[in-house]
Amino acid sequence: MKERMARSRSVFGSWDTALLIALIVVVLVGALAIEGVASPRFWRFVSLEIIPIALIALPMTLVVITGEIDLSVASVLGLTCTVMGQMWLWGINSLPLLIVVGLLLGALLGAVNGVFVTGFGLPSLAVTIGTLALYRGLAYVVLGDRAVADYPPEWTMGAIAPIPGLTIPWVITVVAVLALVFGIVLHATPIGRGLFAMGNNAEAARFTGISVARTKFWLFVATGAMSALAGVFWTLRFASARADNGTGLELAVVAAVLLGGVSIFGGRGRLIGVIAAVILLGVLRNALQLAYVPANTLTIITGSLLIVSVVGPNIVGMIRERLRRRRPATPLPQTAAE
Repeated sequence: MKERMARSRSVFGSWDTALLIALIVVVLVGALAIEGVASPRFWRFVSLEIIPIALIALPMTLVVITGEIDLSVASVLGLTCTVMGQMWLWGINSLPLLIVVGLLLGALLGAVNGVFVTGFGLPSLAVTIGTLALYRGLAYVVLGDRAVADYPPEWTMGAIAPIPGLTIPWVITVVAVLALVFGIVLHATPIGRGLFAMGNNAEAARFTGISVARTKFWLFVATGAMSALAGVFWTLRFASARADNGTGLELAVVAAVLLGGVSIFGGRGRLIGVIAAVILLGVLRNALQLAYVPANTLTIITGSLLIVSVVGPNIVGMIRERLRRRRPATPLPQTAAE
């Protein structure tokens, strides 16, 4: 009985639960205070906005759990958009081929990050800040200031088509399936346990037989590929390939991952919390836009939530630790001789 109560306290006192409660509160308050929040149209726009963020946040969660980070994801998205646009200008009109090339390009760009981090032992923060600028610059080399916007309507409308009978786009089901796959890998396989081990102590993980460098390399490859997939969706959703597509999106992704309870130092986090944070940020941003809150204020709010996401879990952990220490110790049972 005591174990069941302790388990219940750990579940209902977790950061994930706090995020879910915050999401419910934001939705209820928004629906009551802001006209349009309760409408199906609102949730359609929320879904469309969070799809690229969620796609990138899934592998980013695994990367951060290992103690690394990738800040080049938005630039990978932008470069993928421009390459798709340039291929379209060359007369390549096969969407499956464009998607495959985009994914391969993203994987290659992620591999470059992985080689620098795992092959040369450079810090991922410095490497991906550099490739953030490099990949964005290459995007401008490909298209310059031009925009490619004459894609077939069946491509662009098909990418944002709703699920039959609903207003939510069908692509959200792809995100849900990928989230399930990443969740199983992270929380129900030896690979996931290895990722947490790397984040807690990479050297100790090596002694247990985990190939730390190889695993991290493939995580960067996966992050690049998923960023490219987000770039494909971005291009088709807005029917436009531009070099500045997705500029600043890395802030939203990192904010969602850290707000979801993933430790910036690695070794801790749950994917369900990240998904809840992605939805929370999407709902909050769209609700504030309906309330005519300026874009600069939205950026300030996102930055503030990023700070909260770093400080909040640590404060919660400190409070729980103090409460645990204040509990009276369970007296040892007396023996018959006593």
